[in-house]
Amino acid sequence: MVERKVRVAIVGCGKVARLHAAALMKVGNAHFVAVQSRTMSRGKEFASVYGVEAYDDIGEMIEKSGVEAIIVCTPHPFHAEAVSRAADLGVHSLVEKPLAASLQDCDSMIENCRRNNVKLGTVSQRRFYAPVQRMKQAILDGKIGRPVFATTTMLGWRDKDYYDSNEWRGSWAMEGGGVLVNQAPHQLDIFQWFMGPIDEVYGIWRNLNHPYIEVEDTALAIVKFKSGAVGTIILSNSQKPGLYGKVHVHGENGASIGVQTDGGAMFIPGRSSIAEPPLNDLWTVPGEEAMIDAWRKEDSEYFGSINATEHYFMRQHEDFCNAVINDADPLITGIDGRRTVEIFTAIYRSQRDNKPVQFPLSPEIERNDFDGRMVLKGKL
Repeated sequence: MVERKVRVAIVGCGKVARLHAAALMKVGNAHFVAVQSRTMSRGKEFASVYGVEAYDDIGEMIEKSGVEAIIVCTPHPFHAEAVSRAADLGVHSLVEKPLAASLQDCDSMIENCRRNNVKLGTVSQRRFYAPVQRMKQAILDGKIGRPVFATTTMLGWRDKDYYDSNEWRGSWAMEGGGVLVNQAPHQLDIFQWFMGPIDEVYGIWRNLNHPYIEVEDTALAIVKFKSGAVGTIILSNSQKPGLYGKVHVHGENGASIGVQTDGGAMFIPGRSSIAEPPLNDLWTVPGEEAMIDAWRKEDSEYFGSINATEHYFMRQHEDFCNAVINDADPLITGIDGRRTVEIFTAIYRSQRDNKPVQFPLSPEIERNDFDGRMVLKGKL
């Protein structure tokens, strides 16, 4: 029996697009057929590496290449345009994180995909890490009782060369934000995936040591969940050379579980590989305390046997293509992507208004301060 393959194209030719392309070439249920770039010369150069067709128009690409799904790898402000054009043509979209920089764009994408009955997914490949899956299953199995307290911490570093590497980096208009929008969505996604719906967020942000960019390099928040649980968020790009990303969950029975998703110098697409294996760094479930050493050995050996930079993209591509083939939801949906955008939007609004922000959040159509981001930097 011939396995069904979904005809996939990539929109955008930046650094992360090359990682997706390399991964797509190895996915059994995907057939990588085309790439779209606003600059045709750049698209042709990219396409020549992977033996696919290049286009400068999404509609023409879909029509001529028979594309069924796109992976959107453009800068954040252009996500909504690509998804909406694809949806109107009956094509599914998997969007690089974050789903968008604004709730208005998120809602536009979600509604367009719903109206056209196509799938919308968000890239958050760290959900596929074995230590992350292990934590989620432990929570579902009630091994820590009700989750009552969670922390997510990401301490990393981005230097001037990083921000100079693309013209869109470090600006409100083109990146939409800093550590909250670009580096932290993976941790924020896992944090809420473990803990459930949020009730309220009080947050602040700062630019501590990156005077050459507009956006924040550091953010902190206190989170109240609708379950009654509480949590904290600590995120920063201000620690050389980059330290770690962690999510820890503590249960009402006193047991705690945790994962270090990132360690060593922080991963930068096109500039570095994943430095250290993701590992469970905390596990006090009764009767399972000694298992953490075996898991760490198992996960380290597995990490050494794969190309980790590509492997987890492959896992997510496969999951999304299966969703298309079987008319099911992908593991990380557009709604999940919006939840992450909702968290960082709440932190921006909380900073602006100096008070907690209640969930759910709606777009602020009547305002033009980008949830407070522009006003706080004196841009209006």
